Amino acid sequence: MHRHIMDIQRACPIWFEYTLDAAKLAREHGLYTNYVTNGFITEEALEMIAQFLDVYRVDIKAFNEKTYMRTGHIKQFRGILDVTKKAKEYGMHVEVVTNVTPGFNDNETELCGIASWIKNTLGAETPWHVTRFYPHLELSHLPPTPIVVLEKAWEIGKEEGLWYVYLGNVPGHRWENTYCHKCGELLIERYVFEILKNRIQKGKCPECHTVIPGRY
Repeated sequence: MHRHIMDIQRACPIWFEYTLDAAKLAREHGLYTNYVTNGFITEEALEMIAQFLDVYRVDIKAFNEKTYMRTGHIKQFRGILDVTKKAKEYGMHVEVVTNVTPGFNDNETELCGIASWIKNTLGAETPWHVTRFYPHLELSHLPPTPIVVLEKAWEIGKEEGLWYVYLGNVPGHRWENTYCHKCGELLIERYVFEILKNRIQKGKCPECHTVIPGRY
């Protein structure tokens, strides 16, 4: 993926039993399966569905209890980290999204904490999407995330050693694209959900032939 499996995703509230049955049927028909989730699932439930899931795309909204309570209305966020680690151990392709919200989780301490955890727990190859917040509902009084803040988050992720950091909700930004982590060659060019160019050849960079992790 790197937004590699599904560049077009739509989230909707559904229950676990439905997703389990659907994932089983999809696997029977040779289809890839992808959880787009806030990570609020028990390890027991994840174990039940793990053999039928290819991709686990999880929101990590913050990196301390106070901020998680403000953004996600839950305090014990460490459970989300634990099940995400389990998803990786089960062999799923894992990607992390952080919606960078002004005045909530946009400080360097939080962003460094998330990036460092991804690198040390999930691996440098794990894509991290830092997405732009737009005013909505209870947070309509907040401004959109300044692009310079997102670019700083991108720099933080790269400095922590992550190979693939993306800016989301910023159409046309060069960091929507995928670049080879070895030589920097442009691999996938995007505009929002549209793939304009895909230069990956048999899972490798066409320039230096480095294997590009993901599911294709």
